[in-house]
Amino acid sequence: MPDRDVLRVVIAEDNYLVREGLRRLLEDSGEVTVVASTSNAVELLDAVRRLSPDVVLTDIRMPPGHHREGIEAARRVRADHPGTGVVVLSQHTDESYALALFADGSAGLGYLLKDRIGDLEDLVHALREVRVGGSVVDPVIVDTLVRRRTGPAGRLAALSKRELDVLREMARGRTNAGIEEALHLSASTVEKHVNAIFTKLRLPEAGVHRRVAAVLAFLKDDVGTPAP
Repeated sequence: MPDRDVLRVVIAEDNYLVREGLRRLLEDSGEVTVVASTSNAVELLDAVRRLSPDVVLTDIRMPPGHHREGIEAARRVRADHPGTGVVVLSQHTDESYALALFADGSAGLGYLLKDRIGDLEDLVHALREVRVGGSVVDPVIVDTLVRRRTGPAGRLAALSKRELDVLREMARGRTNAGIEEALHLSASTVEKHVNAIFTKLRLPEAGVHRRVAAVLAFLKDDVGTPAP
């Protein structure tokens, strides 16, 4: 693996065992330094203000309300500290949580299910992606959104099975090279599928870090953009 900069990360998780487990897991990767670990949104925002981390990794529910404090904190961090990316961890497969996180834009934001903690490569990938302004959406959430919009009248119905696979990888924040590796496809095949997706869904041919935003904009809209 080529040398890469070590990420400076702040963790926010009210469960001490989970918080410490995350810290040790990430630091053992050799790609992350945890500069602070906090137990609530107030401590999180203070740590970000003082330490200017590269990325925040936060639980979705924290004291005092145990509701959507992580989402609110993530949006606050992105508004006040645009150089800091945020990945929100959740146990909820309800896509409404993810869409609430991305309501004002998806740049520098990620939403992963807590099951993803066990896959260190995926977790570190998400941290690195949001650090550079990209976006990551858990594939389970993407699958839920896709299933709701693949009816006969939906534009997603026009996508082939392989194009849907590529769409999921795009929503995970994968570049074309990452999609090639994940799906064992050639560069030309991936490019062909990506172009077909943009054409069939009438999405803008945006840059790498805007592709997830474009995909989400379509998936969260029951109707989609009207045909020209």
